[in-house]
Amino acid sequence: MTTSLLLELRNLSCGYGQQRVVQDVSLHLNAGDIGCLLGPSGCGKTTTLRAIAGFEPVQAGEIGLAGEVISRTGFTLAPEKRRIGMVFQDYALFPHLTVEDNVAFGIRKHPERQRIVRELLELVKLDKLGRRYPHELSGGQQQRVALARALAPEPLLLLLDEPFSNLDVELRRKLSHEVRDILKARGTSAVLVTHDQEEAFAVSDHVGVFKQGHLEQWDTPYNLYHEPQTPFVASFIGQGYFIRGQMLDPESVQTELGVLRGNRAYGLPAGSAVDVLLRPDDLVHAPQGPLKARIVGKSFLGAATLYRLQLPTGTQLESIFPSHADHQPGDEVGISVAADHLVLFKAEGSVAVDSRS
Repeated sequence: MTTSLLLELRNLSCGYGQQRVVQDVSLHLNAGDIGCLLGPSGCGKTTTLRAIAGFEPVQAGEIGLAGEVISRTGFTLAPEKRRIGMVFQDYALFPHLTVEDNVAFGIRKHPERQRIVRELLELVKLDKLGRRYPHELSGGQQQRVALARALAPEPLLLLLDEPFSNLDVELRRKLSHEVRDILKARGTSAVLVTHDQEEAFAVSDHVGVFKQGHLEQWDTPYNLYHEPQTPFVASFIGQGYFIRGQMLDPESVQTELGVLRGNRAYGLPAGSAVDVLLRPDDLVHAPQGPLKARIVGKSFLGAATLYRLQLPTGTQLESIFPSHADHQPGDEVGISVAADHLVLFKAEGSVAVDSRS
């Protein structure tokens, strides 16, 4: 199976006026893949998306689409000439047009307009609602109309700017899976912008984690979680706390939880101070275990309970226990470490970091 490069950002820098918001970003997306720009508010992900769309000029580097440079310093191909579709956060549907007419808006002169509209409405499961107006639809249905309208001209690339942020949590989860299925069924390449990690992982083949205008890592969701390249990515993806340790040998770390052994060599000399990331699934309930911790918080999750634990030194960690193991804040519990695949970095800054901050 061969893959072809569709979108490439090469050392891209962009911003507004003289302000540089995004610095030296490089990434690529293959045809048929879905990418995501993920990060906290103000990190540069939307600015990058707007530059890809042609709404913002680039200050350095260039953007290539299907082998053609569409943006570089001093040149910006007009948005309408890029064959890029856009789905906005607020849907931007025309209130005076029916669902059918909204979908057909960008292909009004196409000889097979009616067939394309009919097929797209079937694809987004709105084939019985074509005569309705946007105000007669739910938020999720309106988003499907916006998606169908963006797909109608058969864009090379579809851009989605926080497309599910106006929806409730359950509908957002459901629609994110549906959108992935729709895009894959059409073979449409897309780039999504979100600050929601669950949404990013549900939709995307590759995710780029942004921090203060820099792309920290562009990788698969699996690698971002298991092989983070920076402490920020490690802490931003998933939950967890860092604890301080000291390398005993290339595979072993001495910590306050004892000696932790990884399943690979970490390339740091013995004696090096390191920060080890422990996620909730790395700590397991061990009633008879020698390690003890005090419960300082709990969140019932249904099949399991997430406990916030405090070690005798004051260090806090999190662990997921089966829900039938019901404990209360203040209780002392036994734990053990079940983390073969250690995520660690050469120590910098504080000893313990709450990864959700």
